[in-house]
Amino acid sequence: MLGSTHGTLTTDSRRARVVACGEQPAPAVHGRPAEPDDLDVSGRPLYCEVPDLDRLFRPESLAVIGASDAEGRPNTGITRRLVDWARRVGARLHPVHPSRPSVFGLPCSRTVADLPEQVDLAVLLVADPLPVIEELAQAKVKFAVVFASGFAETGDEGAAAQARLTAAVERSGLRLLGPNTNLNAFERFRDDLDGPAIALITQSGHQGRPVFALQELGVRLSHWAPTGNEADLETADFLSYFAERPEVGVIAAYVEGIKDGRAFLLAADRCARRKVPVVAVKVGRTEAGARTAASHTGKLTGADAVVDAALRQYGVIRVDGLDELQDTATLLARARPPRADGVVVYSISGGTGAHVADLAAGAGLRLPVLSEAKQAELHQWIPEYLSVANPVDNGGHPVGDERGPRIIRAILDDPSVGVLICPVTGPFPPLSDKLAQDLVDAAERTDKLVCVVWGSPVGTERAYREVLLGSSRVVTFRTVANCVSAVRAYLDHHRFVDGYRSPFDEAPRTPSPSSRKARALLRPGQQLSEHAAKQLLRAYGIRVPREQLVTSAAAAVRAAGLVGYPVVMKASGARIAHKTELGLVKIGLTSASQVRDAYRELTDIARYEDIALDGVLVCQMVERGVEMVVGASHDPLFGPTVTVGLGGVLVEVLRDTAVRVPPFGEEQVRGMCAELRGRALLDGVRGRPPADLDALVEVVLRVQRMALELGDELAELDVNPLMVLPRGQGAVALDALVVCR
Repeated sequence: MLGSTHGTLTTDSRRARVVACGEQPAPAVHGRPAEPDDLDVSGRPLYCEVPDLDRLFRPESLAVIGASDAEGRPNTGITRRLVDWARRVGARLHPVHPSRPSVFGLPCSRTVADLPEQVDLAVLLVADPLPVIEELAQAKVKFAVVFASGFAETGDEGAAAQARLTAAVERSGLRLLGPNTNLNAFERFRDDLDGPAIALITQSGHQGRPVFALQELGVRLSHWAPTGNEADLETADFLSYFAERPEVGVIAAYVEGIKDGRAFLLAADRCARRKVPVVAVKVGRTEAGARTAASHTGKLTGADAVVDAALRQYGVIRVDGLDELQDTATLLARARPPRADGVVVYSISGGTGAHVADLAAGAGLRLPVLSEAKQAELHQWIPEYLSVANPVDNGGHPVGDERGPRIIRAILDDPSVGVLICPVTGPFPPLSDKLAQDLVDAAERTDKLVCVVWGSPVGTERAYREVLLGSSRVVTFRTVANCVSAVRAYLDHHRFVDGYRSPFDEAPRTPSPSSRKARALLRPGQQLSEHAAKQLLRAYGIRVPREQLVTSAAAAVRAAGLVGYPVVMKASGARIAHKTELGLVKIGLTSASQVRDAYRELTDIARYEDIALDGVLVCQMVERGVEMVVGASHDPLFGPTVTVGLGGVLVEVLRDTAVRVPPFGEEQVRGMCAELRGRALLDGVRGRPPADLDALVEVVLRVQRMALELGDELAELDVNPLMVLPRGQGAVALDALVVCR
């Protein structure tokens, strides 16, 4: 079975809570009561307001609770850094300590109530922040940062303490960053760099260090949000906020766990609408990673297949390493929208060019063969015996005249070319120096993307440190693999956002008439019989075979005559999950005697196996199609999910499936089908006609509607096999399994 039954979607977030239909009042949507149009048919939010976090990152005034300047005290170093930061950004800092008249020469207040003004931000350097929250609320403080650890990351007792902290914050009306966070939000950001900036979100402060260090390579950073345990403010809040900031060109994130699945998707949707790329490392691909993340930040990492699908649905670019996070974010921040998707490799070595071209093509990049006219133009400056079709082999970049710049300009002028990749496997002055300068000059004059792979392991060469890294237009990599994956992410991102339509705009808001019929069939906590499960499918307009449920051999014979030979006979009961393995299916029956014998055999097996039956199904036999599976299950993070894949008795062996999180439209369903390794079966192979893909898409969309309307009552639904008939003939659900919550 494909479904998951191990949890419900619940969250303490006041901004995107889940509401089971008819069971709870409408949730708050970023602090205001939700209107009916804010919710989909499942009761989940369709809209989240953008939090105003300006005064968190740039407060005019801040208080440091527990400030210290005593030597040897842990709080002293933190206080000193905050004092320096406040002076640098022009904020007024007020230390708070019950027994100190001053801290670092600044007058000290005894309590929060004694502060000389209403402050924007309070930084709590206390072991137990809970008693301070109420004081901050009375003082009308907008934001608080809690560094203290010992909360959800430590186990059940810590989780309970964090729940109390969350409840206190919700009552207070302030917004809280942390607990278990750090000083990353108060780092020194360079203000001498221009161009679109990277905004950084990390649940582990140390994991953001490589991205923050990009400033030393001339890459601009604007913000760093170290979210910690996310008792209140979460990754989704910062995604929404950064998406609206004009200086932010890309959001880079290190995510261990997603606090609220729907809030995260709504935030990613906002980024997609604004065409702001999001590049993320998401921990939890393996069980080991998931365990470590839980111990670190106290979150579920989520079933990774579902998380991965959800990220792709909303255009979040998932990378594995921090080096990929750096390189991909840098490229997306610097590159303008592509003029074309063609990639040309320009190299001083035929071997290097062939190697890089092979890697690029293998990653799915399009390397167009340059036209004969363009090749003839390039051969004005490159010897005839060298190949310039793509990759372009120059045999050694010219250094003594204008041939080098003309070659690069001619390549970039080609309308089929959107990206130029130049690998430099090692420094070879003066050739490599001149090549680097020519590439920088060309990048400054074009709106196309120029990438350089500087392969030297040393990295101290002038051409690299001063020329290439001194340019804000060239994107320089240290490995071909990172360059290729970043270029692919860049082209994929722009294809995605150019055609993006938010699924939340068209999500159903009112229940269909089918839902009323379907709910009458559900049996809480039970598995339905096949007969009842097919009635559920019929209620949603999903075609099933002609069939009758009978309780005697004579009735089976009469039913076979009405259904039409040949027939299939199957035992039907609420406790049967794998009928084929138990011998409870008989196919290809062509006579009354075969039907009588089959009835007796099926009921005898059921009696022997102690399986209660509600009868035997006599079914129309449907052949000549592609066996697929379509399912719905309940993910603890995102709620209803829908799966499509190759079906039949080998579904658990093949595991060729694709998953999506509702809401989604027809285009996403076709994308699911395209992901399947066995997609060729739907297109028709070995003389078989193409399958009715439109009918398959329609069934998936109907199952999605069922999942949305009944999702909190359905633990699992498997339609397997769904026989997809030849084009124009539809699809028939031959069997179904339904488990109610």
